Amino acid sequence: MFTRIALFLATNFAVLILASIVMSLLGTDPSKMSGLLVMAAIFGFGGSLISLLLSKWMAKRSTGAVVITEPRNQTERWLLATVERQAKAAGIGMPEVAVYEGPEINAFATGANRNNALVAVSTGLLHNMSEDEAEAVLGHEIAHVANGDMITMALLQGVLNTFVIVLARVVGGIIDSALSGNREGGGRGFAYYIIVFVLEMVFGLFATMISMWFSRHREFRADAGGASLAGRQKMIAALERLQLNHGQSTLPTQIAAFGIAGSTAKKLFMSHPPLEERIAALRASTVA
Repeated sequence: MFTRIALFLATNFAVLILASIVMSLLGTDPSKMSGLLVMAAIFGFGGSLISLLLSKWMAKRSTGAVVITEPRNQTERWLLATVERQAKAAGIGMPEVAVYEGPEINAFATGANRNNALVAVSTGLLHNMSEDEAEAVLGHEIAHVANGDMITMALLQGVLNTFVIVLARVVGGIIDSALSGNREGGGRGFAYYIIVFVLEMVFGLFATMISMWFSRHREFRADAGGASLAGRQKMIAALERLQLNHGQSTLPTQIAAFGIAGSTAKKLFMSHPPLEERIAALRASTVA
């Protein structure tokens, strides 16, 4: 995990330096640029890291998930025992296990620490999946935790946010200067802020495409992890069961990317690959 954090922080630092050099070559005031870079990094990483730190609390509050402290029935005892076994096999700490009310077949994992995560399943999953299928879904979520996907997504989003903030203001300044005839005297007009706002929307769309591409990539890894923990045929059966659910989800937006179900959005903005692609990847894998 620490290697992953160091890599992303180093990458962000390197690209910000590169941006500073490029802007200097374009004639941007270095003193103003350094302030912009610091501001962009603070705001770019601040929101994503705060969301990460609050992710468990937000997930419980937004879904109404109830953490199982003392199992009340055989299903809850099975849930706790299965997650405990898989967490041990994956080499992570025992996550909190919760159930939330929802008709869809779904589950999600979240948390800022792979040794202090939350795994939650819907009542729809418990009512509509066999134990083998549910075991595979739990393995998928445990794999997300073991792979450090939550913190990696937060760091990636921080990098992307930083770029959006910097590029929107730099490009906005260039456009504003060109439109105003390179006016002297400093100060930005109202048009500058409109231009920056529009550019943030445009660059934000591209940033979303990148983050969703990574999200889709990690879903294949989590499927492979679930297959390793529960068995490939169980994982395939679970995904085939999800196909009957048409990939619909009632999870809140902020945690939908960590669920198991697919998305009906256009492919570039999908957080999950199409279920048929995930099934085909598992069939082609060497996992038993």
